[in-house]
Amino acid sequence: MTEAPLPDIEVLGIDETRRGRARWEKDPQTGSGLRRPIAGTPDSLTPQAAAVCWGQIEGRAAGDVLAWLADTPLTWRQGVRFVAIDMSPLYRAAIRTGLPQATVVVDHFHVVQLANKMLSLVRRRLTRTHRGRRGRAGDPEWKARRKLLRNREDLTDAEFERMWNPLLDQGPIGQALLVAWIAKENLRTLLALARICADRHRISQAKYKFLAWCADADLPEVRQLARVIDRWWPEIEAFLHTRINNAKSEGINRVIKFVGRAAYGFRNTTNQRLRARCVTTRRARGHLRTA
Repeated sequence: MTEAPLPDIEVLGIDETRRGRARWEKDPQTGSGLRRPIAGTPDSLTPQAAAVCWGQIEGRAAGDVLAWLADTPLTWRQGVRFVAIDMSPLYRAAIRTGLPQATVVVDHFHVVQLANKMLSLVRRRLTRTHRGRRGRAGDPEWKARRKLLRNREDLTDAEFERMWNPLLDQGPIGQALLVAWIAKENLRTLLALARICADRHRISQAKYKFLAWCADADLPEVRQLARVIDRWWPEIEAFLHTRINNAKSEGINRVIKFVGRAAYGFRNTTNQRLRARCVTTRRARGHLRTA
């Protein structure tokens, strides 16, 4: 069986993983292209115990998560106090509807990851715009791509100079890329300050300075990053007070992907859910080890 009574928990983690390749299908009514849903895995966990996959659904829309929550007991839903997710607006909307008493938490890993993605998007766009092609090994911005994604404190002075000086001498490409890099570091500084400082007024001032820097930057990716951070700040700030993250949900997804690779893919979703439940449940793992 793949279903079992849900224990009382206070922390719920929700994440998604893709099963197979995305396929385009035609809508029979409109004739427009539709993308095949991606298999999502709502995973419930507690900070003290090992992560356990309590349910899996097909699709990643808010309605899919709400349908899964509707099948759970009301008393169980009322006991959930925190929900850890990545920066998915669909999941946040579902949680606000299905678990109105719960606090949504987004850890800093996803925030910094978003800033690094912004930096890569800026680099690719600038290279395409100014050079009319993709980046090559001889381009200064291509040589510095890995150092740009590292933290400033992890770079030695020599490594920082090898990254900064060639980009500064490069002209519009390098200078704009350094502006995006400074925005990323300012965001990390804001998160570090919010983590150790209890003065909310000081944190608000630091947040305002970060948003003002991004607004003055003539880069659409940087401004978009500022809008996303401002929109998700209550969930980001919740992580500072609770220290709850969705690392265990991400770990479950990693295990599910390994199972799929070992089986060379699953054509039957029921078999995939059964196997995923077995490898992510402590009782099932014990039976597998003794078999």
